[in-house]
Amino acid sequence: MKKITSAIILSGLIAGCGSDTIKTQTNTKSLPETASCPTGKYGYTIAIHGGAGVMANLTEDQQAAHRETLTAALRIGTEQLDKGMSALDVVEQVVMFLEDDPKYNAGKGAVFSAAAENELDASIMDGRDRNAGSVAGVKTVRNPIRAARAVMENSRHVMLQGDGAESFAADQGLAIVEPAYFHTDHRYIQMQQKLERQKSEYRPFDGPASTRFGTVGAVVLDNCGNLAAGTSTGGLTAKKWGRVGDTPIIGAGTYADNRYCAISSTGTGEYFIRASIARDVCARRQYLGESLKDASDHMIHGVLTDMGGDGGIIAIDADGNHAFSFNTPGMYRGLARNGRIEEVEIYE
Repeated sequence: MKKITSAIILSGLIAGCGSDTIKTQTNTKSLPETASCPTGKYGYTIAIHGGAGVMANLTEDQQAAHRETLTAALRIGTEQLDKGMSALDVVEQVVMFLEDDPKYNAGKGAVFSAAAENELDASIMDGRDRNAGSVAGVKTVRNPIRAARAVMENSRHVMLQGDGAESFAADQGLAIVEPAYFHTDHRYIQMQQKLERQKSEYRPFDGPASTRFGTVGAVVLDNCGNLAAGTSTGGLTAKKWGRVGDTPIIGAGTYADNRYCAISSTGTGEYFIRASIARDVCARRQYLGESLKDASDHMIHGVLTDMGGDGGIIAIDADGNHAFSFNTPGMYRGLARNGRIEEVEIYE
């Protein structure tokens, strides 16, 4: 009894100091998902991306196709936010829409590993309580972002990987598909070409940008003033040894905290992990009082670039400010506020 009492007291002290809440078996659910203020005083903002650095030599038709998809994704998000849906729900639905589009390196359009398999990663985070969930290396889950949310809400864990993550997703009643569902010819050809270039030499980031980058993500501020973020990817073309990038790493590929910001990253994941890019944007706002744009640019054009990494982030804060920061030739991206699509861009 004494040990239990001490644990309860310690838990209360930790919570009082503002530290992240540790998940326990008796507290596995997130906060309620449905927003109760469809016309709240905050208004809403949604930003999305479809990857950075992957747009070299796009034809006008290809550019138009990407703009059309990004616009459609924003419309899905704004329609849901107009109805009062939560940031968390909207992030999930918009990322699912992008996962189902073979143009992007996530879900249906995922790249192939060196073993000619599609290995998918995803994460999601709720800014209200900083609850989070992620999956890594799944091969049969149609929409990994749904599995990530299920991990967040229906388990005591933050990350599940491989066969265990797939078993959990099946137990949760999520859509399970044959691995062949993810096959696209152009991704398979990319993998073959990259393996031919690499031969036996280990060069993880060689080849054109179209084989190195590509992730989808969304960040949302809903009418209740809540933030959420989600990211999904197929990783690197021809990746080896079960490589996992930044996407399922909370604080690297995804982060959300109602007080400061919501972030989704895309790029060379190893650098985003080493620099904790997503979390550090919020930390700079928390400890230095920097604007969202200044914090984002410092991490991308300063820290990431100085380390030799490539990529970008999308970010929003509790006031509805947004930032698109990337050090690549471009980033598929879009922004909408209060029912109005304000930006759909590819290049700088």
